[in-house]
This record gives sequence, structure tokens and C-alpha cells, in this order.
Amino acid sequence: MATKTKVKLVPLHDRVVIKQVKQEEVRSSGLFIPDTAKEKPQLGEVIAVGPGRFDDTGKRIPVDLKAGDRVVYAKYSGQEVPRGIYADDDEEEYLVLKDTDVLAKVQ
Repeated sequence: MATKTKVKLVPLHDRVVIKQVKQEEVRSSGLFIPDTAKEKPQLGEVIAVGPGRFDDTGKRIPVDLKAGDRVVYAKYSGQEVPRGIYADDDEEEYLVLKDTDVLAKVQ
């Protein structure tokens, strides 16, 4: 009998791991949005942050984000993490993207 274990995803350099925020299926007007018509979400929560990249002189430039930050990111950026890899919950969707693909923090 195999047991599932959580894999800790550790981003390298200037990468961040984002948990995507789910889009509502029903609009305020009551209109139902099917999966085929949903757009890829652009809002997420930072789960993990890499240590930063190195500049030309070898000095590390830290990432301006931290775990727990809610962010807006570029629409077609990042690499999706396969379901079930990062957490036992297969409902959540995660992305690994560069810190430059993050457009803004949500306060």
C-alpha cells in the first residue's frame, strides 16, 4: 500500500511558486461559466520564493516577494506544476514563474 507524501517545491534563483486563485463559476448576474469558457486566472498567492538571482558582479539580488503575498501575474507566463505533485489536494493549481512575470502585489 503506497502512501502519498507532500513534495516541497523549492524555487531556484529568481523563481516563485504561486497557488492560483480559482475563478468563480457563477457571475453575480447568475450566469454560469463552463470550464471551456473560463480564462486562465491571473491572481494568486505566493507559496515559496527563491533566494534571488546573481548580477554581473556576482552579488545576489533578492526577490521582492514573500510567502503569503497575493499577486497579479502576466497572463501566459510560468510553468504549471502537475496536479498532486506539490500537495495531496488535487484541486489546487500551482505555477512556477520568474519574479519579473509578477506585475503587482494586491494589498
